[in-house]
Amino acid sequence: MSDYRRWRVSGGTYFFTVVTYNRNRLFENDRARRFLRDSFHDVRRRHSFKIPAIVLLPDHLHMLMHLPSGDDDYSVRIRQIKTQFTRHWAHVQDTKQQRSMSRQSRGEHNVWQRRFYEHTVRDEEDFQHCADYIHVNPLKHGLVKRVIDWPWSSFHRWLADGRYESGWGDGEWFGDEFQKYE
Repeated sequence: MSDYRRWRVSGGTYFFTVVTYNRNRLFENDRARRFLRDSFHDVRRRHSFKIPAIVLLPDHLHMLMHLPSGDDDYSVRIRQIKTQFTRHWAHVQDTKQQRSMSRQSRGEHNVWQRRFYEHTVRDEEDFQHCADYIHVNPLKHGLVKRVIDWPWSSFHRWLADGRYESGWGDGEWFGDEFQKYE
């Protein structure tokens, strides 16, 4: 069995990539997006956190999550968001169809990949790098020609706050420097 070691920082900020099972395009569905939003809100009431940046794509999401001082347990938040979403989604979709024996034995549905990618944000430069990656991701995947055209992104909030200039990321691709976050 693999031994996953994660660098935890109390009150830290973390970058995550969370992917659907088999890259199913769940989040093309309005109801799925609403269930995910509701799951975030419900978990946030129990376990405080902030989301400085996020993008929701058809089959995965990227986000920055900032935890409160004295807390480094991001895993419980990710697990509960995924679990709550799955509970809601299972009421409208057959998530048990053709599950592997391993998934059946663990009581897992075919909704999410088991694990998630996590990166501990080291400093302000790293934070900005992660935010840029998050916001340019729809362009990277060819979903839009301009970053501003993707509706399910915190890019719009960042633009309104003056953190980006109008047209940021348009037609640009930042190359392989972002590959490590996939």
